[in-house]
Amino acid sequence: MKKEDFVKRLRELRHVKGVSARAMSLAIGQSPNYINSIERSRNLPSMKVFFAICKYLNIMPEEFFDMDVGGHSNINELKQAVKHLNSNQIDMLIRLLKP
Repeated sequence: MKKEDFVKRLRELRHVKGVSARAMSLAIGQSPNYINSIERSRNLPSMKVFFAICKYLNIMPEEFFDMDVGGHSNINELKQAVKHLNSNQIDMLIRLLKP
């Protein structure tokens, strides 16, 4: 993922959550302008802060890099629910979801 894609994805997910850059910065324990500095391509987060960002956005780190998925934080909830289904239920769900 290129830096500009990272910035775009962060901005997209933040907007979906409906939170300002300042509020998000403070919520993850950073200075008020931290997220703004990332979104202006001046900075990139450390791994520790990246994980804090994902936790704040209620997504798994791999979801951050999935550009095909919008900011739907309930995808993780869906993944967790599927883990508890038996094979017949999973087959039914797949049939239901196919266009």
